[in-house]
Amino acid sequence: MHRLIRTVASLVFLPVLVLSIPQSSSTATAKKKAARKKPAAVNPKVKAKANDAVAEWLDREPIMENPAALVPFFEQLYRLKHNESASNVHILHYGDSHTAADEWTGLLRYLFQNKFGDGGNGFSHAGRPWNGYRRLDLKSYGSRGWYTDGLMGRHGDGVYGLSGLSLSVRRASEMIQLSTECDRAELYYLKQPDGGKLRVIDNGQTIEDISTDGEVGAGYFPIPVQAGEHLFEVRTLDSHPVRLFGWDTEKTHGVTYETLGINGAQASVIMGIDDAIFADHLAKRNPGLVVLAYGTNEAGNKDLSVEGYRKLYTNVIQKIRRAAPAASILAVGPADRYYRGRKGWMVYQNIDIIVTAQREAALAAGCAFWDMRERMGGKGSMQQWVYAGLAQYDHVHFTGQGYRMLGAALFKEMIGHYQTFETVRNEPDIKAAEETAGGAKK
Repeated sequence: MHRLIRTVASLVFLPVLVLSIPQSSSTATAKKKAARKKPAAVNPKVKAKANDAVAEWLDREPIMENPAALVPFFEQLYRLKHNESASNVHILHYGDSHTAADEWTGLLRYLFQNKFGDGGNGFSHAGRPWNGYRRLDLKSYGSRGWYTDGLMGRHGDGVYGLSGLSLSVRRASEMIQLSTECDRAELYYLKQPDGGKLRVIDNGQTIEDISTDGEVGAGYFPIPVQAGEHLFEVRTLDSHPVRLFGWDTEKTHGVTYETLGINGAQASVIMGIDDAIFADHLAKRNPGLVVLAYGTNEAGNKDLSVEGYRKLYTNVIQKIRRAAPAASILAVGPADRYYRGRKGWMVYQNIDIIVTAQREAALAAGCAFWDMRERMGGKGSMQQWVYAGLAQYDHVHFTGQGYRMLGAALFKEMIGHYQTFETVRNEPDIKAAEETAGGAKK
């Protein structure tokens, strides 16, 4: 196997498991239908050949387009690495179930934090917005009374905040909990007329009772903490309406990699989020990098066109830019995808439209673009990933190992461009040192 596979396999911090991906109702129905016909065992020779093909595809030359768009992000990483900045560098990764699973993003989090320092969790959803929700770097819980707004198939008011999801309740004694290690913490909630009261608890001790009553807007409660392990809890104290967005838990110095995926999501979900609170949250996060990873679910849209999707994707980028003008943006194209037709597994042709539209919109807007399907091996490559045991039988999602290999491939390209940036940035210092040394010799 190639170096990339050996490297990923050695990352024992994430167990190699077949991923149980949280699903929206529509995604779950499609996967159940596909699962009715169990896959035949793959011939060992076919599997070995498929693994060799995947390894070769992942080891090809870099494919990222317009990497110069990442220079502001690289500058933040450089200052962080050389202790020239006291601020953490925040990476926000939006997307669909590929993102929500936190295998792909979990590896990227590990690799960035391993190189530039562990800045903690950053922003995470409140409680458990859906069954199966997880973040690999923390543990989150919630009582059963909470209602999640923003999930696919639900029509809410759009007041979902940074992640596109919010949890609401109108009953006393409902709670959410978060177990993690951090140096500082903050609760994100909605201020609203007649809003209910909350009790904030840390490691069993009541910190403060707060009211969410007020003019509609973003509310924040900084929780005084000492560095170490924490079990945070928020409990409702009355039957007035309460809406929570999430937590921000961080450490002193490093990178946060914040997973903001929603099962079944399309890029259009960003446009459905209320502008005011979304912008307030995004500005507060002050991200160095925003990753947009959509396209898988759009493949089934019958009325899809390059012109229409390019316009939508451009609007999404502009919405991000208005709230976080200093952030670099990386657009990640969708993975290869199949569907099961009468003649067996067939390639989704609409992926061509999505990749073209995303590439054109991203490059025109000054973003970087990474074509995941191309890195996988191109159109039709998903079948080889399935044969290799690196993608699931639905021909849409990957196994945990497959996700981690894609994460390693993306990081490899990003860090390669960062190293080029670092070399160029240091050239004046190198020349000055050489000139000083030459003058001393004279």
